[in-house]
Amino acid sequence: MGQRDGDGWVDCDCGHRHWGRFGAAGLLILRRDTPEPQVLLQLRAEWTHGGGTWGLPGGAKDSHEDSVTAALREAHEEMGINIDALTVKHVFSDNHGPWSYDTVIAHAMSDAGAHIANPESTATKWSPIEQVTDLNLHPGLKQSWIALKPLTINSLES
Repeated sequence: MGQRDGDGWVDCDCGHRHWGRFGAAGLLILRRDTPEPQVLLQLRAEWTHGGGTWGLPGGAKDSHEDSVTAALREAHEEMGINIDALTVKHVFSDNHGPWSYDTVIAHAMSDAGAHIANPESTATKWSPIEQVTDLNLHPGLKQSWIALKPLTINSLES
């Protein structure tokens, strides 16, 4: 494993402070083996950024990582995801100038081993795509879902 040097805050062009000196990345897993495709969400622990909300596993990118590598690493660390069970389909970038959050959309034909793997999560949930907005979403996911939902649905066709 390379150096872990991505932790830290960045002030961006939008006037907000974001976690990840080199940006951040998260993993949106679309489960395809269920009657209706479902998205994996994590309930973030109260002490984390956006605690008490539902989000995607993810976090700071390190200087040597691309978005896919960082998102897969974070998903494994936070939710025990078996990355060999995934097929990466698309990367969506929410760019804020010197900082961006990249969401990696991947498909799985199982639960990919999802479970609470560290203290950053207090629960996991597979949610049908149409029910994601019924949840108390992390502010970043809530904002990005407008663009992510159609990309997620379109990824079903590829």
